[in-house]
Amino acid sequence: MSAAAGHGDPYRLGRDAAPHERRHTAEHGQRALAAKRIIVGYGFWIFLLSDIVMFSCFFASYAVLVHATAGGPDTRQLFDVDRVAIETACLLASSFTCGLAFVASGRRSAALFYLSMTATLALGAAFIALEVVEFVSLAA
Repeated sequence: MSAAAGHGDPYRLGRDAAPHERRHTAEHGQRALAAKRIIVGYGFWIFLLSDIVMFSCFFASYAVLVHATAGGPDTRQLFDVDRVAIETACLLASSFTCGLAFVASGRRSAALFYLSMTATLALGAAFIALEVVEFVSLAA
């Protein structure tokens, strides 16, 4: 049971296997990559569906509780709804431009990558500036 006799590889990594057995090991590796790709795909869809469920709960809660203030201030009195809409648009647009940067990096287009990342930075800075102004106004 020595490594030279081909029995010293209990995990079948193929380091001490005969040449005809190595082909099967490489074939097994290709099947493992396909399985990993499928698992990652399912993981992405599970993540996406969990976000859909979570945001559906947020929207349903808002729809039910929007007018249930018990005599307190409502949404329009607490927040500037137009500013919140602009902040949301900045976040969504920055996600889109970040996706464009990813596509540009895959195509090896430096100009589009830098343009997309600059737009992402500008939109992120606009979001942060709007948040700071909102927090200062809430504190006042």
